Amino acid sequence: MDTKLHIINIATTLFQQKGYKGVGLTEILKACDISKGSFYHHFPNGKEELLIACLQSIKEVITADIENTFKRFPTTQEATQAMIDKLVVDFEREGTIAGSTFTSIVSEMGSLSEPVRDSCSDLYSKMQEIYSIKLVADGFSKETAHSIALMMTASIEGGIMLCLTQKESSPLKIISHVLPSLLKKF
Repeated sequence: MDTKLHIINIATTLFQQKGYKGVGLTEILKACDISKGSFYHHFPNGKEELLIACLQSIKEVITADIENTFKRFPTTQEATQAMIDKLVVDFEREGTIAGSTFTSIVSEMGSLSEPVRDSCSDLYSKMQEIYSIKLVADGFSKETAHSIALMMTASIEGGIMLCLTQKESSPLKIISHVLPSLLKKF
């Protein structure tokens, strides 16, 4: 594995576990077993540049997972159910859903840095686009699909945060039952 990717992978885990402010450069260097010079060779603008690279990596993983799920199921309702069910299983198995969200990083850094905020916004926009495309394929107008996709993103991301703070999967289980049912009513 190349050094830059190694740094991104380890730092992503650290940022998800401890937050951006909770992880110092020294901890990243030690966890990656690299020198400060090597770090700045790959990330000349420092820790924030690394965070943006981590967010991009997370975006690729999350959107690929969502796209694969939405391609496997014929309707938005079924795909949404399957996606949330997978999040519940992941949470119950691992006690976290770190690989499926970066809401904690958004809340910590989004208002402090425009490049970080833009990177986070790109992920949420991509998620909503995937949902919207499937909703339009289900027969919803583009306008309605866009509105429902926004509601889906907010519900799922909020459910993830509730699971993490309550240390239980029931918020996502409830959303798993309610959200697909709401899609029938539109």
